[in-house]
Amino acid sequence: MPVKPGDPLHLVLLGPPGSGKGTQATRLALARGIPSISTGEILRAQQESDTVHGGELSRYLVRGELVPDRLVIEIIRHRLGDPDASSGFILDGFPRTSAQGEALDSMLALLQRPIDLAIYLAISAAALIERLSHRHREDDRPAVVQHRIEIYLAQTAPLIEYYRRGDRLLAIDADRPADQVYDAIVTGLAGRH
Repeated sequence: MPVKPGDPLHLVLLGPPGSGKGTQATRLALARGIPSISTGEILRAQQESDTVHGGELSRYLVRGELVPDRLVIEIIRHRLGDPDASSGFILDGFPRTSAQGEALDSMLALLQRPIDLAIYLAISAAALIERLSHRHREDDRPAVVQHRIEIYLAQTAPLIEYYRRGDRLLAIDADRPADQVYDAIVTGLAGRH
């Protein structure tokens, strides 16, 4: 049955840095009236704040390394409890490891709000390098970008299989322009649920 505009929708966006997760999450969130929850934005805000986690997060983020599961899971658990996420959400940047995927499923099972679909933005290495060379964030320096891609391939890519095994994966060719990627996502959502 297709997902209707008023139905609750719980999505995960997967893909390496620069694949367009933020762009697509923002568009889908506006279209559906649900929050786009960017783990990267939350972590950068925590890093800049004077919180308990700020200093610890800085050590990982400046090196382009993944933040330990326990920290990320705690932060996401609190964010999903916010009222605006009660009728759905789009997670951008979480989960990033199979352990995080399993923790998310356990957390959402307790809330009776399972992930409907994981959207995998598949993109070539050439397109990634081209896109990331035009961004100007501190964590987009060439050496950090290369390190982030290596970490993604080693630790995050297994999530694709995790969601595929559960028949919850929608793979999208993200080498295309953003409008075409968005249209493919909308079509895929309509056809899957």
